[in-house]
Amino acid sequence: QVQLVESGGGLVQAGGSLRLSCAASRRAYINYALAWFRQAPGKERQFVAAIDWTRGRTYYAASVQGRFAVSRDATSNILYLQMTSLKPEDSALYYCTAGPFVESRLSAHDSYVYWGQGTQVTVSS
Repeated sequence: QVQLVESGGGLVQAGGSLRLSCAASRRAYINYALAWFRQAPGKERQFVAAIDWTRGRTYYAASVQGRFAVSRDATSNILYLQMTSLKPEDSALYYCTAGPFVESRLSAHDSYVYWGQGTQVTVSS
């Protein structure tokens, strides 16, 4: 079983920054994708960013490209999401997740097997 625990959420003003972290149980994520999704109340879960754990290749939703950066510390099994230029529409519960790497399916939530409990991000206008 892979356990994922998010942290780093909070309340910020529009234009501000936050860094989210996701601590994973120690293992080698061979051919795995680690990703961030978000979900606002009453809305569908939305893909944010993903990383090919082994190669370090990154992928972003168009809505966050240029503002967010996903990275990983492979030694410590920590996934990060650096968020800058935050907008009120970024407000959501942010989840980290893990599953087999399939490049064409990275934005699909049903591609992932393991999920964290989420960390809340609220951006004031």
